[in-house]
Amino acid sequence: MNQDNSSSTHKIVPTEDKLNRVVFYFSAGLVVVFSLFTIFFNAEASKALDVVLDWVTSTFGWYYFAIASLYIVFVLFLACSRYGEIKLGPKHSKPEFSMISWASMLFAAGIGIDLMFFSVAEPITQYMQPPVGQGQTIDAAHQAITWTIFHYGLTGWCMYALIGIALGYFAYRYNLPLTVRSALYPIFGDRVNGMIGHLVDIAAILGAIFGLATTCGIGVVQLNYGLSLIFGVHEGLTVQSWLVVFAVCISIISATTGVDKGVKFLAELNIYFAIGLLLFILFLGDTKFLLNGLVLNIGDYLSHFTSMTLDTFAYNQDQNKHTTEWVRDWTLFFWAWWIAWAPFVGLFLARISKGRTIREFVVGTLIIPILFTIAWLSVMGNSALYQIIHGNLQFAQEILAKPELGFYKLLSFYPWFSFTAVLAFITGLLFYVTSADSGAIVLGSFCYRLKDVNSDAPNWIRIFWSVVIGVLTIAMLMSNGISTLQKATVIMGLPFSFVMIFVMIGILKSLRLEDHRSQSALLNAAPVVGNVDILNWKQRLSRVMHHPGKKATLQMLNDVCNPALEEVMKELKEKGVAVNLSINNMEEELDSELYHIDLTVDLHDEQNFVYQIWPQRYHAPEFSKRSKLGNTYYYRLETFLFEGSQGNDLMGYDKEQVINDVLDKYERHLTFLHLNRETTVGKTLSFPDPKD
Repeated sequence: MNQDNSSSTHKIVPTEDKLNRVVFYFSAGLVVVFSLFTIFFNAEASKALDVVLDWVTSTFGWYYFAIASLYIVFVLFLACSRYGEIKLGPKHSKPEFSMISWASMLFAAGIGIDLMFFSVAEPITQYMQPPVGQGQTIDAAHQAITWTIFHYGLTGWCMYALIGIALGYFAYRYNLPLTVRSALYPIFGDRVNGMIGHLVDIAAILGAIFGLATTCGIGVVQLNYGLSLIFGVHEGLTVQSWLVVFAVCISIISATTGVDKGVKFLAELNIYFAIGLLLFILFLGDTKFLLNGLVLNIGDYLSHFTSMTLDTFAYNQDQNKHTTEWVRDWTLFFWAWWIAWAPFVGLFLARISKGRTIREFVVGTLIIPILFTIAWLSVMGNSALYQIIHGNLQFAQEILAKPELGFYKLLSFYPWFSFTAVLAFITGLLFYVTSADSGAIVLGSFCYRLKDVNSDAPNWIRIFWSVVIGVLTIAMLMSNGISTLQKATVIMGLPFSFVMIFVMIGILKSLRLEDHRSQSALLNAAPVVGNVDILNWKQRLSRVMHHPGKKATLQMLNDVCNPALEEVMKELKEKGVAVNLSINNMEEELDSELYHIDLTVDLHDEQNFVYQIWPQRYHAPEFSKRSKLGNTYYYRLETFLFEGSQGNDLMGYDKEQVINDVLDKYERHLTFLHLNRETTVGKTLSFPDPKD
């Protein structure tokens, strides 16, 4: 058993990888049926989407605004509260990636092909046709960039952060599967393994796949125009379909080579190209104007954020059809789109953030990607507005008619267009592929029960979802292009928005459990008798100066620790308590002669007590005798409970002192159960124990 993954002692994942047939067949069946219906009955599918969209907009329009605001408040509350110190993993866990690497991957998560599309199309649309007021004015220019940043800013990233916290917290701190259903365990208990969990994962898959199809559809339309511009290729569904097929083939190769190879390589390449395009526009355009605009846009966004977040345009919609359509086509679409993408991006954020505190995670997620997003949208959007403000109204009319022209048309106003157009096309293609391949990996994880939360589903299921994403994209392009994609996203994002409410409740219930555990650790549950658990000053000094090697550590395990735990087990059994003691070899080759000891007390329906003693290897400090003798490592015998390492060292203890340490932790655990039981009216909220 690997120490870092199992020392928190609550492994409930299956013993082997297994397909979740209910989730896979139901979600795949719904997507395939929808795709075929859309392909063969274009008009009927478009009409049905319009009817459902009108109902969703009129019935739940206010709800999208309210729930998006609630997500923001909840995530910021977690970061600012005492819960912000809790780690996404056991207490002793450390971040897998350095701060620079982690920041780089967060940065990569913030860019996509939709940024290329909307960074020009939306500012121009909002400038020419604002939701309220007159277009082509200074006020409209202010609104144009501010609304664009608002739709890509804090609100959406709070949705990503919410799911990222839930997946990282429950997977890495409690070893629950890396799926959305795990966040509902504190509410529904073992029932999440049944139909409730299946429905949650199906909602996550449907939302994610329609969100991915929307992104890919927008990307394909823009790529088609790029091909037409560069090579004179005809624009239309046929070329777009072949582009989808080509991208699917590349995404299959990337997805099947794994996250650490294909996906990582393409994502890093994306970053370089995107930064290059951003700097190109910034320094070859009116740099002074663009930098002034960036500062102004940030100020507008921050000063108007609260009012924009809750602005439903209630007084305008009844009198102004344009405002009603604007709300549906822009804000509601973006909120539904972010919700649909939340399981996908949230899982990625969780995968790279193990060992970081909730506060670190939220601050990083809400600052690093947003800073780049704001810079990109401001520079590209203001560059486009600069052209229109200086008299190029034809540019604006072209973009209003065909939004996919926007980015390439903007590049055409700058030098070396033949080169930058090719670079933009390659960047867009890579954006498409990285979205599709990452999406296939995530969708595979959602419908597969994996024994290791860090592993990926088999290649065949990743290939299947890559193909399905492509088929769904083509199907909706056949119906009515981007308009159909937007409608489907608003509809499909709704079910998962309700799931996210339960996710928040599940997180809060679990964090209350953390509170009870912390309170019980502060209480002096066991009075000290004599000096049996107190080391005298000479013993303390000896322990401080001692840096034991493998031989001394093994002797301590054999002569003190194991006999002490055996006596505790024997006494508990005599009192009718179900208890188990196991000895497990270390997996590290350097520590193969050593072992760790696990004592488990079965407390029936309540959280079992688990006490582990693990030899931990560290580099010997230079001032130690051990280092001076040329020995590289020394060992500590650390104890681990359910929540992780206790940060102590048993080396130098005698048997009675080890027994007292066990009993002290046991009584604190019983106090924790008492506090939790009183709060939850007779039954504690707990997580399953390891089934190795």
